[in-house]
Amino acid sequence: MITRFLHARIRVNDLEKSMAFYRDVLGLKQGNLWKSPEGMTLVFFLVPVGDETVEIEICHEPDAPPVVVPPNFAHLAFQVENLEAFTKFSTSKGYPIFDGPYDTGWGQIFSYLKAPDGHVIEVIEKYTHTRTA
Repeated sequence: MITRFLHARIRVNDLEKSMAFYRDVLGLKQGNLWKSPEGMTLVFFLVPVGDETVEIEICHEPDAPPVVVPPNFAHLAFQVENLEAFTKFSTSKGYPIFDGPYDTGWGQIFSYLKAPDGHVIEVIEKYTHTRTA
């Protein structure tokens, strides 16, 4: 039985550009970096979840086919304190919002931007989530 979510892997084309995005735009702290015997480079970024962290694993395979992210494939969602301030900051770093902002009507405001290889990132202000049993 599952006891904890640990990490998710995202394969990227440009390791340095992706590392800069997750570190300098999203503000995530870089964890371990590992080079596999097969030639992959794996870089872990720490994502705060309450008093704990989970990880996003950025994977670069130099000999793999290029990463092409299809529309509406998936996204990662992060909470921000101030969506307007984040939008200005991400735009100044070269990552403008491409969709939104949207107001759900129950106090949640969100927008979308894209990471360097086209992975969609959702940023949410005032996150509210109704849990069901």
